[in-house]
Parts: sequence; C-alpha cells; structure tokens
Amino acid sequence: MLKCIAIDDEPLALRQLSSYIAKLPYLELVATCSNAIDAQQLLGGQSVDLIFVDINMPDLNGVDFVRSLIDRPMVIFTTAYSEYAIEGFKLDAVDYLLKPFNFADFSRAAAKAHSLYELLQKRQALPAEAPEAEAEPKDKEFISVKADYKVSLVKISDIVYLESEGEYVRMHLTNGTCITTLFRLKNMETALPAEHFMRIHRSYIVNLDYIRSYVRGRVYISETEYLPISENYKETFQHYIDSRFRNLSE
Repeated sequence: MLKCIAIDDEPLALRQLSSYIAKLPYLELVATCSNAIDAQQLLGGQSVDLIFVDINMPDLNGVDFVRSLIDRPMVIFTTAYSEYAIEGFKLDAVDYLLKPFNFADFSRAAAKAHSLYELLQKRQALPAEAPEAEAEPKDKEFISVKADYKVSLVKISDIVYLESEGEYVRMHLTNGTCITTLFRLKNMETALPAEHFMRIHRSYIVNLDYIRSYVRGRVYISETEYLPISENYKETFQHYIDSRFRNLSE
C-alpha cells in the first residue's frame, strides 16, 4: 500500500484526485493540501511514498516544492501547462499528467509508481552481497536483462526507449509493454549498439530508428509522446541529425 498526498490549489481538481486515489486498492490517501507550504509542514511529521502535486500554484509552485524536499518521495506532477513537462522530467518524476486527465491516464501513472515501489521493496529484501544486475548482449539481435527473478531475452530492435528510475531502468517496447530491471542507465548505454541508440538526457536513451520528429529540446516517438533532450546532449544529437539527414526545411 502506497501512502500518498494530493496537493492542488483548485478544490475541484483536489476532489478529483481524491476520488481517483480511492478507486485504486494499492493507494492510501493520507492527506490533501491546497498549497505547497501546508504540504511542507505535513511532510515534516508524516512519511509518504507518493505525492500528486500541481505545478502552477501561488506562493510556492510544485517544482520548487519538490526541489526543496530532502527525503523525496515518488512524485507525479499534475498541471494544465505542457511547457512544465521538461522541468518535471529533470526532477525524475514518475510521471506527468496534463490536465484535464481521465481515470485511465491517472491509473497508468499510478501503476508506474506502484511498480517502482514493488521493485524497491524487492531490492530491500535481497541479501546485501547481491550483485547489481547487468545487461549482457548475447548476440546482435537480443539483450538479456534480469527482471522479476528471471532473465528475459529482449529483441534490441523492439526497444523504443529506456527510462531511468533511480537505480532501475524501464524498457519501453514496441508492443506497448515495459520491462523494469535493477541496474543503471549507463550500463545499458554501454551494452546497446551506439549506431541505433543515443543518450539524449540523463534519464533517457532513445532508439534512433523510432524518432518521428524533433523540436525545441524534445524528440517525438509518436504523434503525441515525446522525450526531452537535455542541454548536455543537444550538440551530440544535432550532429547526428546534420550528418545523417539532408535538411530541406530552408
């Protein structure tokens, strides 16, 4: 059971969050707050696993509030402004919900947090000497990863992108499923073929074959889904584009 709080200065949005949380059996709503300052005080004496927080709030916005937390729980941002998405990614948020969102959107985001929580619980149960899982390419087509106490062989060409979640990596596949495994993103970066995969952010590696478009610090892997490109990787990505594609935009 994940203990969570909901923070939003809009009463209607706060009621909606409370209603959605009540529908999921693995979530327990500890409290609701109408501003981030009250939430700071609450967290001073209350431990929680997950925070649903609006970004655009008076006095202290959601991004600065999360930055201020020393012992940071998992975070899912909610906002009506898509331009804040990049800031959410920079803070390693579990997900980012763009208002207005429905229960299906909420449920998917909450499921990601629940999956990560269970993985953390499993890791804590492992012996201290247990080695970190490594990604090992078996040949040019497949990569082997340890997940859920078994080794899965994943076809490299089926990996759309990889997302870092702390000490875990979530592999997003072409069939819409995900595999989450315990090792660092840099290990996967070394294991995957550099001609097809590129690190574009400290939290993301993308399969270059699935990039559909790019604009203003982001790459689109579908009409609606995109990944951020951080400042540290913009030059490398632009060099790849310039050397690989002929520019017909001028």
